[in-house]
Amino acid sequence: MKNSFHFVRRTQIAIVATLIIASSTLFTRVEAAESFMISAANPLAAKAGYDILAKGGSAVDAAIATQLVLTLVEPQSSGIGGGAFMIHFNNRSKTVDTFDGREMAPANVKENHFLKAGGEPKKFYDAVVGGGAVGAPGAVAMLELAHKEYGSLPWSELFDAAIKLSEDGFAISPRLHFLLTRDKYLKTKSAAATYFYQGDGTAKPVGTVLKNPSLAHSLKAIAAGGAKAFYTGEIAQKIITAVQNDFSNPGLLTLTDLNNYVAKKRAPVCASYHAAQICGMGPPTSGGVTSLQILKLLENKNLASLKPGSLEAINLISEASALAFADRGKFLADADFVDVPVSELLDSGYIAKRSALISAGSSAIPYKAGAPSQRAGLLTPDDAIELPSTSHFSIVDGQGNAVSMTTSVENVFGSRLMAGGFILNNQLTDFSFRPSGDDGPVNNRIQPGKRPRSSMTPTIVLDEGSNLLLAIGSPGGSRIIGYVTKTIIGVLDWKLSIQDAVDFPHFVNRNGTLDLEEDTPVSAHKAELEEMGYKVKVRSLNSGLHGIMVTSNGLQGGADHRREGVVLGH
Repeated sequence: MKNSFHFVRRTQIAIVATLIIASSTLFTRVEAAESFMISAANPLAAKAGYDILAKGGSAVDAAIATQLVLTLVEPQSSGIGGGAFMIHFNNRSKTVDTFDGREMAPANVKENHFLKAGGEPKKFYDAVVGGGAVGAPGAVAMLELAHKEYGSLPWSELFDAAIKLSEDGFAISPRLHFLLTRDKYLKTKSAAATYFYQGDGTAKPVGTVLKNPSLAHSLKAIAAGGAKAFYTGEIAQKIITAVQNDFSNPGLLTLTDLNNYVAKKRAPVCASYHAAQICGMGPPTSGGVTSLQILKLLENKNLASLKPGSLEAINLISEASALAFADRGKFLADADFVDVPVSELLDSGYIAKRSALISAGSSAIPYKAGAPSQRAGLLTPDDAIELPSTSHFSIVDGQGNAVSMTTSVENVFGSRLMAGGFILNNQLTDFSFRPSGDDGPVNNRIQPGKRPRSSMTPTIVLDEGSNLLLAIGSPGGSRIIGYVTKTIIGVLDWKLSIQDAVDFPHFVNRNGTLDLEEDTPVSAHKAELEEMGYKVKVRSLNSGLHGIMVTSNGLQGGADHRREGVVLGH
């Protein structure tokens, strides 16, 4: 069915309609697909991935094509100037691999990088905006590493859609326009100001065709020369020039830092939850371990017997989340640099002790971190702020292999710097600004060559026969962990469809304020939760969950109506 696609979407929004029209493609709405599927945060990016799958490409092939188009059409969230984490399921061997493309700190950085002369931390946006926040990007190296193992189509062929769109242009969506209008820093950087804004400083209007020949030039070089063309030569020099010559906040990144960047294949972090096996990404992201901790803390609470979104369910999940976040703040960081007690945090005996602290019907938040290991020593809890500009996509190919990939430039439009046609990340601000405190060092302090802690939580769920059940993930800063965990509970405990689980109202606790999603049924519990002892805030919770579930009837997809994503399948 050439030029005919299927997408699952419960709530239609103008953004999607605009982009579908712009893509000149016929989309047919269905509830499932039989052969392959992609769920991604932008219709044009999803189409690029779909086209690769339709050619017989692998899930990794499709992931590369999708990420390259996201670089162009979703510059506020992700791109080749940032980093990513990928989880891959091999259907033939029934194994799970993870790939780490997290940014690395410059070799010349000091632990006081984010402190002012008097020893106090910089104001957040003073640190975020500009070259001082940019780490060595990891997405391109990670994608090449994954392609060497699991790619089937030629590397260069995966760049065609992104190059063509960069040259021909794409229509600015309402969401992108809104973020351009809202951001006050992007227009202070010359390259971004010229690209995104009009002469009077206002954002280019919705529907404006935005062409990016600089990005096309960069993509052609990487398509021909591989990741080496990104980390050396002309593109690398453009990155370093932008970082070091930033007028307000020059950075320390060097050509040597880019030359020395290494993406890593790592073992997944897995644990059982009832009959399922949940596999996530380990350090330097906190997402996998923290999500697994929440689930294990709840495993004996019989969530399946509770009404989804009920007062009782919100109470139990909030307490488990707070307990896990207490441990996250103290222990989770780049395990290549610090001793992270991953296995001890998930040990059944430790989980049982922590779970016993949960008292139904009341709150004991905030919790202190536990003592999972004597190796942990004296550590100061982390104060890092992680903001929610990220993207996620899930893919299942025609062979049953799957990718769950979360990708980010960190803050909206990252550092606000552009080089080679793409946004540069501000991931260094995911480190703790304070390197130490009264209790000792902070595990997530900045150090040369270190990768900042993340909350990205790409997840693969397997059934009891080690068959693929679910690929899921989300953007959302440190709330990612709550969004993804809620969706897993929705599918496994409450037997929701993946779309219903994605759509289900959010309630997130990070060992402090309990956030309830506004204009949803859960917000009606505010007064009752406050009576239990919670500090409650009703607010927008802008996730971007994208998932695929394997059912007896084939593939079932879910795309988050809170953003502009779609599910395409055949």
